[in-house]
Amino acid sequence: KENANYKGLAKIFVKLCKDYKVKAFVHGDYLLASELGADGVHLTSTQLSEIQNAKEKNLEVGISSHTTEEVLEAQELGASYVTYSPIFASPGKGEPKGIEDLKALLECCEIKVFALGGIVNEEQVQEIQNTKVYGFASIRYFY
Repeated sequence: KENANYKGLAKIFVKLCKDYKVKAFVHGDYLLASELGADGVHLTSTQLSEIQNAKEKNLEVGISSHTTEEVLEAQELGASYVTYSPIFASPGKGEPKGIEDLKALLECCEIKVFALGGIVNEEQVQEIQNTKVYGFASIRYFY
């Protein structure tokens, strides 16, 4: 979002997603997401108050979360999914939550949870798959 041409890049991104029949989520700006015809918006945990506004624009809403409280609040406010991180050690991302914390979180919420953070090898992917998590995302595992 810091990029001066963020809107232009987001427009290209949304078009590509539509061309390939993939859902497009714009980061951090529900008004832009709505303007561009995106399927949803991904907000930070400091933007929980924007969930309802985004939903009124018929957008799916994802939230970046780092605590159980944030996950439960996002769920209560009607978010479609949350990301929860960092599960494993990840440079500059704070103390890792660990698999047991992830499992405990999944027992107390119903919202879709994507695990993030420090996922770099097959063993970690297997640990995540052995939970009730909806999915995971990683850069370094695939890179």
